[in-house]
Amino acid sequence: MITDPLFYLVAIPAVLLVGLAKGGFGGALTLVGVPLMAVVISPVTAAAIMLPVLVAMDIVGLVAWRGTFDRRVIAIMLPASFGGVLLGYLTATMVSADGIRLVIGLLALWFAAEWFWRSRHQLEPRPRNTAKSLTWGAIAGFSSFVSHAGGPPFQVAVMPLRLPPPVYAGTSVLFFASTNAVKLIPYFLLGQFSADNLATSAVLMPLAPVATLAGVWLVRRVDPKAFYWIAYMVLVPVGLKLIVDGARALFF
Repeated sequence: MITDPLFYLVAIPAVLLVGLAKGGFGGALTLVGVPLMAVVISPVTAAAIMLPVLVAMDIVGLVAWRGTFDRRVIAIMLPASFGGVLLGYLTATMVSADGIRLVIGLLALWFAAEWFWRSRHQLEPRPRNTAKSLTWGAIAGFSSFVSHAGGPPFQVAVMPLRLPPPVYAGTSVLFFASTNAVKLIPYFLLGQFSADNLATSAVLMPLAPVATLAGVWLVRRVDPKAFYWIAYMVLVPVGLKLIVDGARALFF
């Protein structure tokens, strides 16, 4: 088990922020968990420690949002996500996590900028597109496997639909709860669940329900327009963080 106080100084805020996202408030916040913890430990270890905590958060979120989700989004995107997880497992030794961070960061900034432009021009919600949903679902599953960074791809596909915040939150929770459950198998096969990692996860676990329920509480009380502004604004610093981290590792 990790005993370094510096680790917990960054890990506790990371888990709390991710829990808010898992409750449905600002889905892109899920991206901050691994990068924050990776400041003091390796990204691979951070991802392994976070996964059991994410699963605990998913259970709380599923109970809180039970029966509240968009069935068409789940029916199309979830099988594609499973395919993305499988691809991540099959290419685990070949894929650069830093390259994925860079690409996802650029996509996050592009998507946030597009949404701000559309909101100023008061454009209507976009119609559903099965091909795009399948594509982004697979990307979400793949990037979620690599570094728990499936939030922005999911948002790219789903947020333009302008679902009511509770429906969006419930859909997001069900999508990632299912994806994370499937990820447990390849993570185990790759040997990422060591005794030390699991013990550290157990120490952080009590924060999971508190933070997740706080996210549920916020979603149910925030005005829908404000909800989407907050969710998109979160994409900007997270996207910049991913770009900086990816570019620094790849080019400097």
